[in-house]
Amino acid sequence: MSENLAIRMRPTSIDQIIGQQHLVGPGKIIRRMVEANRLSSMILYGPPGIGKTSIASAIAGTTKYAFRTFNATVDSKKRLQEIAEEAKFSGGLVLLLDEIHRLDKTKQDFLLPLLENGFITMIGATTENPFFSVTPAIRSRVQIFELEPLSNDDIRSAIQTALSDSERGFDFPVELDDDALDFIVTSTNGDLRSAYNSLDLAVLSTPEDKKGKRHITLEIMENSLQKSYISIDKDGDGHYDVLSALQKSIRGSDVNASLHYAARLIEAGDLPSLARRLTVIAYEDIGLANPDAQIHTVTAMEAAQKIGFPEARIPIANAVIDLALSPKSNSAYEAMDAALTDLRKKGSLPIPRHLRDGHYTGSKELGNSKDYKYPHAYPEKWVKQQYLPDKLLHTNYFEANETGKYERALKANKERIDKLSH
Repeated sequence: MSENLAIRMRPTSIDQIIGQQHLVGPGKIIRRMVEANRLSSMILYGPPGIGKTSIASAIAGTTKYAFRTFNATVDSKKRLQEIAEEAKFSGGLVLLLDEIHRLDKTKQDFLLPLLENGFITMIGATTENPFFSVTPAIRSRVQIFELEPLSNDDIRSAIQTALSDSERGFDFPVELDDDALDFIVTSTNGDLRSAYNSLDLAVLSTPEDKKGKRHITLEIMENSLQKSYISIDKDGDGHYDVLSALQKSIRGSDVNASLHYAARLIEAGDLPSLARRLTVIAYEDIGLANPDAQIHTVTAMEAAQKIGFPEARIPIANAVIDLALSPKSNSAYEAMDAALTDLRKKGSLPIPRHLRDGHYTGSKELGNSKDYKYPHAYPEKWVKQQYLPDKLLHTNYFEANETGKYERALKANKERIDKLSH
């Protein structure tokens, strides 16, 4: 077994893919493309270790196309030229283009014609959102699919398959204790590659017993991952439970509980989930009651991710305490949800004519429409006119509360404008 477990367990058919059933399940888009043998280039994006490379490998294996890989960061244009020559000679191949958001302009210019003529079916992989990080020229030529985080059940199933599959997994007997399996599942935070690598290290570094079996205990797994079981719950849902408990403790203004659950995530080494959740909390639960807390949190999380653990615990502590003891408001969050609900029920209603863009009509009036009243031209920087579509007139989405002085000021201004409007 010269290759590591993660590579050995890479799927060779679409049926072996772990998770991502919204894309590869029965009747879903990628499975339909494969079954119809009508592949198109695509970009897959999501966190590390959740199946981007696996999907590319499975597509190639199922369709029997040649499969090549290219890393936009480290591989040269010459390597890309060699792949292109092979594609032309063989009639086509599937190319996994890793870190596509880092593809420089010369490589892009070389690649674009190959995508156009179909010699290369590109599967771009990135952890960045391609709508912001990939150039429009590439985006316009591909389908973009977001991968979902793998569940604990997905990771558990994958590990159990590795233990039972003697061809791709281990060709010698391995016994993994239940609590050690729970630990792998919950401590790798949905990263299947990390889970495979952790198990591989534990197994290969454990000597055989007298019966030729390698017995992996919780202690061995803790030592292999260099993490403690202390922050992981045995029911297999610990990671998500701790994140949920953190948010609910901050929402409930219990600073001690908030610090406790943050400490569990720090001990587990889960900086990305912690940073993401605290940023969400700042906008969802504190909101307009204390906008400065959002600035402080974003700055703290940027600092934490830049310096890494163990020092990252310091800006995290600042953010957690600030959020827990801050006044709370979810009025902005609820207002947007109400607006989205209305939109989904009533559709895209006609925009009042005086608000429409006047450039294409040749209008040169300030504000682009001769009927539009420019608020800055009035003493109070406000003028009465209709903004909502006709069918939504007098709809009110934003209900301010008074938990913070900033939102009290917003509420007062809204009430003043409402009186002038009627």
